[in-house]
Amino acid sequence: MRVVATYLALIGAIAGLPATGLAGQSMSAAEFDAYTRGKTFYYGRDGSAYGGEEYLDDRRVRWSFLDGQCQDGRWYEEGGNICFTYEHLDEPQCWSFERGARGLVARFESDPSRLELYEVEQSAEPLHCLGPDVGA
Repeated sequence: MRVVATYLALIGAIAGLPATGLAGQSMSAAEFDAYTRGKTFYYGRDGSAYGGEEYLDDRRVRWSFLDGQCQDGRWYEEGGNICFTYEHLDEPQCWSFERGARGLVARFESDPSRLELYEVEQSAEPLHCLGPDVGA
């Protein structure tokens, strides 16, 4: 029930935020690590919830589209971008991150359409992840 309430609050918060942040300089790996490590971030896109990522020690991450399904991965810096590898994806997912007026702004650099996400919320709580094949 708590997860549902948090998700509904997240959707409400997203509706009031602009889709883009202030343009600035991309964060370095050290800046990104210092800002994210030990926290869970929830991201929005075009006024809707997009997903959440838990940033762990040793550049480990856990991603979810907020459906209870999570993917573990790692991140590294390459060419000024922060790139993520996940257990079920063959290609790295590279993003540029900037500190906007309301938090992180992430731009997907691995695709010409350059998907843009923005930080909606930070939490010290882990992502809500179901175990493998729960209910199957």
